[in-house]
Amino acid sequence: MLLKSSPPSTSLVEIAQSYSLSFPGSPAAEYIRHRGLDSIATRMGLGYVELPATGHEKQDGRLAIPYLRPAGGEHGVATIRFRCIAERCTKHPDGTWRDVEDHESHGKYQSLPGSKPMLYNTQALIRPSPYIGISEGEFDSIASEIAEIPCAGSSGVSSWRDHFDPAFLGYERVFGFADGDGPGEQFIAKLAERLPNLVPIYFDKKYDVCRFVKEYGPQALREKCGLS
Repeated sequence: MLLKSSPPSTSLVEIAQSYSLSFPGSPAAEYIRHRGLDSIATRMGLGYVELPATGHEKQDGRLAIPYLRPAGGEHGVATIRFRCIAERCTKHPDGTWRDVEDHESHGKYQSLPGSKPMLYNTQALIRPSPYIGISEGEFDSIASEIAEIPCAGSSGVSSWRDHFDPAFLGYERVFGFADGDGPGEQFIAKLAERLPNLVPIYFDKKYDVCRFVKEYGPQALREKCGLS
C-alpha cells in the first residue's frame, strides 16, 4: 500500500501551491462546485489537502483556503484556513447534499496554530472601486466576487480588529452582508458603529451571500445592492 507523504514544501506559498495542484478533480472541487463557487476557484487559489505538509496532518482531506496577499512573492500567502468537506458531514447517507451540514463532533473550520484574525481577500482592497463588501467568511466573499462586487471577508464580530477600519473608510459605500440569523445581524450592527459609510444588506433566514448567489444568480446580488 502506498503511504501519503508530505510534499517538500517549506513556505506557506509552496504549501498553498501544492494544495492548489491537488484541487482539480478532488472532493474539494466537487464541494466547491456544489456551492456554486467553481468559476473563480482557481483565481482564489483554493486547494485540497491530499498530501499534508508537515504539521498539517490533521487537515488531511480538507479544503484549503489560502489568504492571498496582493504583493505576492515569498509572503504572498498570509495563512491558510481549512474546511471540513467530509461526506459524513456534508451529505446524507444516500449521497445527497445536506441543506444544513453536520459538524457536531468537530469544528467546521480550522486555522493554523498561532494564527491571528485577519481579513480574507485583501486583493479586493486594491482594486479601483467606489464600493466594497464585507462578508462573514470566505465563501460569501468569493460569491460576492462572482457578482463583480469586491469583497473582503471576516469571520465575525469577535474577529474584527481596530486596524481593519481604516481600509474601508475611503469608499462611498461599504456593503455589509448580514447572514440571515442573529449573529449576522449583530455583526453588521457592530460594523455600523465603526464605519459611517456602511450600507447593511440583509438576507432572509437561512440565506447568506453564497446561497443567495447560487439560487438567484450574480445579477440578483448586484440589484440587491442597488448596482446595475
